[in-house]
Amino acid sequence: MFARTLALTTKPSFVTMPVRVSAGVMNQVRHHASTVNDSTSSGSRLSQLKSRLAAEEASASLDEFINPGLNQKLTAEEALELRETVVGTKVKTTKLKQPRLPSWLKTDIPAGQNFGKIKKDLRGLKLHTVCEEARCPNIGDCWGGGEHQTATATIMLMGDECTRGCRFCSVKTNRAPKPLDPHEPEHTAEAIKRWGLDYVVLTSVDRDDMPDGGSSHFAETISKIKLKAPHILVECLTGDFGGSLDCVKTVALSGLDVYAHNIETVEALTPYVRDRRAGFRQSLSVLKHVKAVKPDMITKTSIMLGCGETDDEVLETLKELRKADVDCVTLGQYMRPTKRHMKVHEYVTPEKFKHWETQGMAMGFKYVASGPLVRSSYKAGEFFISNILKKRKGLPVSSMEPSTEKTA
Repeated sequence: MFARTLALTTKPSFVTMPVRVSAGVMNQVRHHASTVNDSTSSGSRLSQLKSRLAAEEASASLDEFINPGLNQKLTAEEALELRETVVGTKVKTTKLKQPRLPSWLKTDIPAGQNFGKIKKDLRGLKLHTVCEEARCPNIGDCWGGGEHQTATATIMLMGDECTRGCRFCSVKTNRAPKPLDPHEPEHTAEAIKRWGLDYVVLTSVDRDDMPDGGSSHFAETISKIKLKAPHILVECLTGDFGGSLDCVKTVALSGLDVYAHNIETVEALTPYVRDRRAGFRQSLSVLKHVKAVKPDMITKTSIMLGCGETDDEVLETLKELRKADVDCVTLGQYMRPTKRHMKVHEYVTPEKFKHWETQGMAMGFKYVASGPLVRSSYKAGEFFISNILKKRKGLPVSSMEPSTEKTA
């Protein structure tokens, strides 16, 4: 602003000097400007302005003269925060609003007898669920029974405070979470036995403050569940344990039936979506190592769409997962939990999700669950996987076809 005002008040011999000048030239302009006669008439200044505009037309537009730097590329953060709207002949810049929530993502308010019973049991046994902590939109359907009339809840082990801070997740963050509850494995097994489930999912916060990342706590919980209710199929959705493959092995050989670990997003977006301690290749190494230590283990992962990924990046991600011999993959819509979290880039249509389901099955995955409300713990997916496991054990399987409309 100083350089621009100065150029308008210098002698005529300096009128044609460009607006953008280097630091050295600016000092020179200031030196000569100090000799300007402040009694210059307003008419003379108008003449200088006209001359200046005429000179600028040869090298820059009027918009560039008025707003130098207007056409400079915005940063990613600026692009997310600003938008330009045209009303008649006026241009107005406003804060970028989130896309309106489409009809296919609207869910009912949770209620019902089953919902109340599970919530009461969880509080009484001092247990946490990812359903509540991650604000899952399907909590009412899953806890209430849904179309299969089987209540499902994903138990979150090791407390409700995570040592990591991913931009998409609403679980509380704490560098030094509370110590583990030594009674949690027993309480978890008791609750699962009480609910009479056939299939249960265990997940956890990340505990980078612990030497083994909580892998032994996972293993103990699985052991107690199998002891109290040996018929129950157990899926574990774990973190990456800081990249420790020994910890991955501890959980993989603990008696569980399905090992899940989420890559969350495509490789290019991983540094912007996940905590800096998480990595795309590190997550792939977890899934690969599970197969290395137990080849017949069913492995599973999940991808969020709507974060800004391209179709080519999603396709490449699916190819990488097949190279790692991952059996099952779920794809769902990212939904912003609070205004403090990463914004939704777009709401992906059900048709596009169907496209990825078809692509995934054609690539050789045993099961692909793809839909706007699909989450890591997916009821129809659990139903399908349980049938695979029952067939392996020579047990009768259910003939009910799983629907891809509901999730857990």
